[in-house]
Amino acid sequence: MWVITLFETENVRMFEYAEKAEATTAMEKFNQYAVLSYTK
Repeated sequence: MWVITLFETENVRMFEYAEKAEATTAMEKFNQYAVLSYTK
């Protein structure tokens, strides 16, 4: 599972994706600080 952690001013949001390609496409749309990570 691929996880994007998005850091906003007062919040932290997490989005889960099954495929890396799907996660990297979504990551390109974020304007704020974000981290892409993989977990089993």
